[in-house]
Amino acid sequence: MRSMIAKYFHFKELGTNLKTETLAGITTFTAMAYILFVNPNVLGAAGMNKGAVFTATALASALGCFIMGIVANYPIALSSSLGINAFFAYSVCVGMHIPWQTALAGVFAASIIFVILTAFKIRELIINAIPADFKRAISGGIGLFIAFIGFQNGGLIVANKSNLVGLGSLHVGTTWLTVFGLVLTIVLFTMRIPAAIFIGMICTTILGISTKLIPLPTKIVSGMPSLKPTFLVALKNLDKINTLQLAVVVLTFLLVTFFDTAGTLVGLCEQAGLIKNNHIPRIGRTLVADSSDMVIGSLLGTSPMGAFVESSTGISMGGRSGFTVVVTGLLFIIGGFFSPLLSVITDQVTAPALIIVGILMAQSLAKINWKDFAIATPAFLIMIGIPLTYSVSDGIALGFIMYPITMLATKRAKHVNIIMYSLAIVFLFFMWILNEN
Repeated sequence: MRSMIAKYFHFKELGTNLKTETLAGITTFTAMAYILFVNPNVLGAAGMNKGAVFTATALASALGCFIMGIVANYPIALSSSLGINAFFAYSVCVGMHIPWQTALAGVFAASIIFVILTAFKIRELIINAIPADFKRAISGGIGLFIAFIGFQNGGLIVANKSNLVGLGSLHVGTTWLTVFGLVLTIVLFTMRIPAAIFIGMICTTILGISTKLIPLPTKIVSGMPSLKPTFLVALKNLDKINTLQLAVVVLTFLLVTFFDTAGTLVGLCEQAGLIKNNHIPRIGRTLVADSSDMVIGSLLGTSPMGAFVESSTGISMGGRSGFTVVVTGLLFIIGGFFSPLLSVITDQVTAPALIIVGILMAQSLAKINWKDFAIATPAFLIMIGIPLTYSVSDGIALGFIMYPITMLATKRAKHVNIIMYSLAIVFLFFMWILNEN
């Protein structure tokens, strides 16, 4: 059995093994398990049944991971995209007063367009047209982004009225839990201890429980809530997408998901060293996996699915094949039944892992041609824009819009791919739409 798995997932060619891949899959799930609880709370604000959303999130994440792992053989997990779920709930449903049933139909419509663009290899063409320096900037920018999320989740960085953000209070016990986990993980990583991130998370959890900063679960096993309130609701409400406003909503879902997912895929592949000659091998299969999962998610009853940046934790553990996320997918199914146990994996437990991964992903920034100002400027805007706008797609937009301008200014307009010119225009339109909504 082991030899069959190793052969199918090309362990030897990728320089990995069953133990490493399994541990990487567990680490990835541990880092992103919070989505099972966050997504129902966010979409619940739109009036959706939280229990149904929980089950839809678990099943759609599992199926997406299976497709990505078995078909594309990449260690990139899929789940409900953060940020887009907030746009779904607060901007579309609450802000625009659109019923969640209609909004879900909008997600389904956008996902079908997504599949068509993938089938005609338009997404693959766009990703391959992105210059190598910008792919490195995207990877580094995502690294800064997830490190920022880690600092924020761990209480080390908090909102500040005078200058937006500031240092969190050191008089809060949970903040010190984050500090403990971060210092321990850094020490273990520096000493080159195998599974340093995973060990750090386990030790932080144990400390949190022993100091009562993390409460023990009241029970262990819990059945999955019924899917009935959201299952196939998207199909039943397609006929309600009949206004210009709803057409804009569908287009916005499409654009945000397109570039969020593309940016995350590029960043994670760069981190894993899977990009060859500025191309991602089997990129078509990868895109089929994430576009298919977006359809599945909408039918089950959740906001758009996409590549999860927390996959970087598993990659940092040595995960290089699709078996990593097959393990993650299995844990999503199991997690659906053992949801009470997942409550011990708090933000303070995962925060150190995100910060460490941010450090690792930032290494790609060293390969950018910083001496060429025309390249360095848009690359810098991508790198800094992703964490500061709290959006992969918005950060990419800033750099892609600037790129043709700097190249025109240095009389190198012919060096810019026509696709990059087109993307600059698309992003201008994209940002105008978001500003309108």
